[in-house]
Parts: sequence; structure tokens; C-alpha cells
Amino acid sequence: MFESLTASLSKAFKTLTKNDRLTEANVEEGLRLVRQSLLEADVHFSVAKDFCARVKERVMGEKVLDSVTPAQMFIGLFHQELTKLLGEHAAPLTFASNPPTVWLMAGLQGSGKTTTCAKLAAWARKQGRKPLLAALDIQRPAAIEQLKTLGRQLDIPVYSEEPGAPAPSSSGILGGMLSGGAVRPAGIGERAVREAERRLLDLVILDTAGRLHVDDALMSEVSEVKARTKPHAVILVVDSMTGQDAVNSAKAFDARLAITGTILTKLDGDTRGGAALSIVQVTGKPILFAGVGEKIIDLEPFHPERLASRILGMGDVVSLVEKAQEAFSEEEVTDTATKMLSGNFDLDDLYQNLQRMKRMGPLKKVMGLLPGMSGLPPEMMDQIDEGRMRRTEALFLSMTAWERKNPDRIDVARRQRIARGSGNPVSAVNDLLRSCEQMRKQMKQLARVMQMAPKERTRFLKDMERDMKRRGGP
Repeated sequence: MFESLTASLSKAFKTLTKNDRLTEANVEEGLRLVRQSLLEADVHFSVAKDFCARVKERVMGEKVLDSVTPAQMFIGLFHQELTKLLGEHAAPLTFASNPPTVWLMAGLQGSGKTTTCAKLAAWARKQGRKPLLAALDIQRPAAIEQLKTLGRQLDIPVYSEEPGAPAPSSSGILGGMLSGGAVRPAGIGERAVREAERRLLDLVILDTAGRLHVDDALMSEVSEVKARTKPHAVILVVDSMTGQDAVNSAKAFDARLAITGTILTKLDGDTRGGAALSIVQVTGKPILFAGVGEKIIDLEPFHPERLASRILGMGDVVSLVEKAQEAFSEEEVTDTATKMLSGNFDLDDLYQNLQRMKRMGPLKKVMGLLPGMSGLPPEMMDQIDEGRMRRTEALFLSMTAWERKNPDRIDVARRQRIARGSGNPVSAVNDLLRSCEQMRKQMKQLARVMQMAPKERTRFLKDMERDMKRRGGP
């Protein structure tokens, strides 16, 4: 996400590190490179131009402090302005005091709207809500079935009506037939809200058909849905890979529907980030969520400051902590820390930790949240091998419970059986057992160091550093 923009901005900032002070000349040169980086990321031209003008005005009006370098000063102000560009503050969705709350989802075809509806329903359930998904997309073949499938996976009810069927009326299906009325999205939406009231569900998410903003007939249809269902929020789902075109469509949808905010999908893909950096400035409406993967859980509330930090290569420690809190309970953290520091852990403990790490998401994505990681060369990030983690997991699963509890008693015959069962060479089993033993020794040594008095600990660490240098270590 934003790798190319981050790399380009890093090059721009490096031009300022060569200077002892900020002048109009070197600031202008830095901003020229920044402007070029933003345009390459498909940021709207007027947004890039106005943004750079604001940064220059602030930089030239600020006094450089003695405690920071000119480059640090520039990056700090740039971060503040970038946060403002992305919306400055998070804008959470609110729920109506008189349920059910109704959210209308709109967007272009292929933007990932139906999947996003399911992700949003799963997020709302985590907030203690009881959602109902409503299938209003009678344009696309199998759209209703897709929403039903997602609903079954999540155990969330879905309201739908068959396309082409007569519209139910107050006198039932027969009355609909006599009136000659056909099922229309607006009518489905109204009946979905009534169904939610009947089943005491407090949230209705209306999945409308994808439509081009230049298609007047379809835009009139979604306007009718809004008029008859009276949604509490109109949410536009935007494919972040469409760049400036996403901004143009957002403006058109906002003019017709007065959208509440947007959800950006596919931010984990090969996107240049132009939509994210332009859409708030152009529409004046906040980004509510970001889709960062294909799984149902891959929907994150949008935090402008955090994304600005990621773009500038500062990482996102807050999001990392939140992911860790979801993956690890407080009791698990305490238990794991106690075992690790005592050195009394076994392969079963390492396997459980591996499973918790997997719950945090792909390792490369998690590493990207650490400060400085985005500044590493792409080839180094590519060396983060998810396949190696899977092969290690296969080794654990090929062991019996007794073997994981007693790694030091695994003989040659058992090692050969574990290797065959996991599809790994025997050397991989040996490496895992050796690593476990080394970790035990290191953690026991660390525990002893932590128990030392401060002066004794300092002396010990200096001796260890001197010994490592003598051996040719770092």
C-alpha cells in the first residue's frame, strides 16, 4: 500500500538533508519533487498544487528549532498537512437512537460493494449490533446469491426478493400480481426495513446495484431508494485503484445522493493512493473505512493520522497494538511472557504463538506497520517468507502432543517420521529443535541479566559487547 509514493517522498525529503537551513530555494526544490510524487500517485492535479502551496506557506513561516534538522522540520509540517488532506480526524459511523439504523451502500460496478456490505455487517456486530443485509442489486446476475453466501458464512440474515417477481402489496402476493407491479429496489428496501423491525434487528445495510455515475436511469433508481428508505447514512464504496476517476464519480454521487462518507476498497493492492489523497479534499466528505484485504475481517476504521504516518514511512504502532490486542488476550500475554522469560517453554508454546501471529494477518503486512520498515528496499521486504511460516507450522502439526511437550527427547526415528509427515527434509526438523534450544538458553540468560543490579547489568552488557566484537560480530 502506497509503496511507490513512500519511496518517492523519501527521495524528495533526502534533498533537504544536505542543507543546514531551510531556504526558499531548497524548499521549492523539495516541493517540486513532492508534487511530482503526488502526481505520479494519481492525485488530482488541483489537490497536489494546493497541498504543496500550503506546505510551502507553513514551512517558510515557521522558525526552525535548534533541536531539529531542517529536514525533520519539513517532514513534521508535511505530516500535519497530509493528515489534514486525508480528513484530519477519524469520522466514525453513528447509529440511530430509534432503531433500526439504515445505511445505503452505493458505488460503481466492480468496486467491491457487496463484499464490503458483508464486512461492514461483521464490523457492526462486533460493536454489539444485530445487522440485516438487504439485497437490492437486481441488475447483476448472481448478486443476490453472493450476498446470501456471505450472510451464511457470517451467520447474518439476508433479506432478498427474486428479480422479475411481482411486488408484494398490502393485500399480499396476489395483490401485487393484480396491480401488475414488479419488484423494484426501492420497494425491496422498504420491506427490508420493515422486516428488521419485525425481527428486532437494529441495523439494515442496503446493497444497491453498481452503477455508472453517468447513467441517469440507474442514478434515478438509487435516488428513489434513498427517498423511500430514508437512510441515516449514504456510503459510497470506492475502488482505490481507479485513481482520479474515483474522485470524479464520488463528486457525481455526492451531488445526486449527498453522501455521508466513503469506504476505500483494495488499499492492500498495487494502488498508487491517488483516490485516498484526493477524495476528501474534492468532495469534503470523510473516508469512513478502508478495505485492506479479501477476508471479512479486513476492514479497518479509517484514521487519517495513521495513514499519513504509513505514507511517510513512520509505521503505525497504534494499529499494530490494536491487532495484537485482538489476537492476544491479556491472560495469554502474561502466560507467554512468564514462560518465555523463564526459559521453560516447549514446542507447543511456540506453536500457539505462531497461531496468534497468524491471527494478526500476513506477516509482511504486520511488519509494514513497524516504523522504518517501509524504508527498506523492496527486495528485503520480499524476503519475508510466508511460505517458511507455513512449512514450520507443518512441522509442528506432524508432531504428536508428547513430542511438542518434550522436544529434547525426539530421537532420530521420530525426526525422520516428522520430516516425512510434514513434507520437509530432516534438516528442517533439526533446525527447529536447535532453534528452540538456543531460544531457551538466551531467554534464561536474559532473565538473569534482568535480575542483576543496574551497575552489574551495565558491566555485563559491556563485557558481552566486547566479546562479540572480538569474535567479529556486530
